[in-house]
Amino acid sequence: MEHLPYLADTREVADAAELIRAFGEEAGSEAAARADRSRDLGNHIHFCRWRQIERLVVLMSIPRAVGTVH
Repeated sequence: MEHLPYLADTREVADAAELIRAFGEEAGSEAAARADRSRDLGNHIHFCRWRQIERLVVLMSIPRAVGTVH
C-alpha cells in the first residue's frame, strides 16, 4: 500500500468497519463517493476524512499484516 491512512481517532476505524459491514466490497467506493460529495459541498475537512477512511477500508481488506509487525 502506497499511503497509510492518518487516523485522528478511533471513530474513523468504526466508520470504516460500518461501511464494510453495510457495503461489503463496495465500501471503498462508498467512502470515495462521500468524499466527493463533501468536496462538492466545499467541506474540505470531511473530504479529507472520507479519503482517509477510503484508504483504511482498503487496508482493512488486505488479509495479512501491512508494515512492521512487533
